[in-house]
Amino acid sequence: MASIKRSASAHWTGTGKEGKGSLTTQSGILKDSQYGFNTRFENGPGTNPEELIAAAHAGCFTMALAFQLSGAGHTPESLDTEAKVSLEQEGGGWKIAAVALVLKAKVPGLSQEEFTKLAETAKANCPVSKVLTASITLEATLG
Repeated sequence: MASIKRSASAHWTGTGKEGKGSLTTQSGILKDSQYGFNTRFENGPGTNPEELIAAAHAGCFTMALAFQLSGAGHTPESLDTEAKVSLEQEGGGWKIAAVALVLKAKVPGLSQEEFTKLAETAKANCPVSKVLTASITLEATLG
């Protein structure tokens, strides 16, 4: 069985609150992208780990659903997913408590029942869902 490895790196200077960091991905799509306290707990410019997890989960789930649909003989016209990551305080730290997936799909000729089944299968089997220990929910709308 093949093994695929992807990587990203983080650089940080300073304290947790006043410090600053940068993130770089193997592909180069992120190159010294700014992150820090103000991008994680406020609305400062830059990114944060939770936003990146949300992007990864939305992308992974949507691609998994496209494979589920095509495997069942359906070609999606469009699949649009938003992943909402909830970061909550726990004791003296923080945890990702939940991910809410909100899907809006256009798939001609697909029943709601089959759509729901395929979307739930994609949610359960996408690699990002499998790696998260947070509660993962899915709101799927066929329209």
